[in-house]
Amino acid sequence: MLIRIGYDIELALSAPTTVLAALHVHPSRAGDLQAPEQFAVEPALPLLNYQDGFDNTITRVDVPAGVGSVRFTNHAVVADSGLPDPVHADARQHPLHELPLEVFRFLLPSRYCEVDSELMPFAWNRFGQLPEGWARVQAICDFAHRHIRFDYMQARANRTALQAWQEGVGVCRDYAHLSVTLCRCLNIPARYVTGYLGDIGMPPPYAAMDFAAWMEVYLGGQWHTFDARNNTPRIGRVLMARGRDAADVPITMVFGWSQLNRFEVITDEVAPAAPQPAP
Repeated sequence: MLIRIGYDIELALSAPTTVLAALHVHPSRAGDLQAPEQFAVEPALPLLNYQDGFDNTITRVDVPAGVGSVRFTNHAVVADSGLPDPVHADARQHPLHELPLEVFRFLLPSRYCEVDSELMPFAWNRFGQLPEGWARVQAICDFAHRHIRFDYMQARANRTALQAWQEGVGVCRDYAHLSVTLCRCLNIPARYVTGYLGDIGMPPPYAAMDFAAWMEVYLGGQWHTFDARNNTPRIGRVLMARGRDAADVPITMVFGWSQLNRFEVITDEVAPAAPQPAP
């Protein structure tokens, strides 16, 4: 399966500043690109790409005085298996002494995931008696899926996992933050993920395209995808960035005032080429 991805994002700016953008396909999926990403910035400004501490590709743009807005565009085609997210129901939870050192940072509190809060006793009271491993993580996703009411109009960039739990409303990042936090409370390493996720394989009606957030959980010696927002295996995820929470992987980080003027995301299946008649 081939998936067309891309975006058109424009930010209004009021002063010289720097923008950091996590807008590239993650290096782990770079081999699936059918051609290099057609990433561009308007106006044409010098770009600096680097890999952050989570191996995400970040673009730095230094915007000089007199530039009132900056526009990011991208187009690419990615090969995908076309299969739903894999389910490994027998994946076990590791005791702490078995965990690799590099995953411990995904057990700690972070900006939007307050492990050291009243979510800790709640997690143990609600999920602590359930079987460890995949079943416990799925129970957490089931809870977050039911507990949070999805509402774009209630989106808030600074809502934490604790606040999402208290308010019971949010968008995909809030489902991810709550489920990540509950997993960490139970000593299950979990990390926040952002990327493309279209409606491939899903029945209409279809909502306007957007970037998506989900989580990856360390079970059975590897990372697995869980998505409390949709709470069902989906087709066509394209990873862009991962970190402890959304603070590590904002789509654009502007060091100063900005306003979103345009935001369009594309992610859909490329229609198979029609067979050519025999000569």
